[in-house]
Amino acid sequence: MSNWKNVRKELQLSPEEENIIEMEKELLRTIVKIREEQGLSQAELAEKCNVKQPVIARMEKALHSPQIDSLLKILIPLGYKLDIVPLDKRL
Repeated sequence: MSNWKNVRKELQLSPEEENIIEMEKELLRTIVKIREEQGLSQAELAEKCNVKQPVIARMEKALHSPQIDSLLKILIPLGYKLDIVPLDKRL
């Protein structure tokens, strides 16, 4: 059975690529947290954002990298926006 360490080694990801993956995971975890804090199901969020529920499910499962417009369609109705901030020096 493969673990993430072995997969990373096999994919030969650069540190930058690993950072991108971690940032995407953190963003998606935050969106799920916000949805849950607002007491919304995936279907309710989809209706609020005028997208189909499977779009929300695929994003939350990180089946692919979300497009900026998809993120904005979800974040804005939740009352959030994207910001560009300096990276933590540890990255």
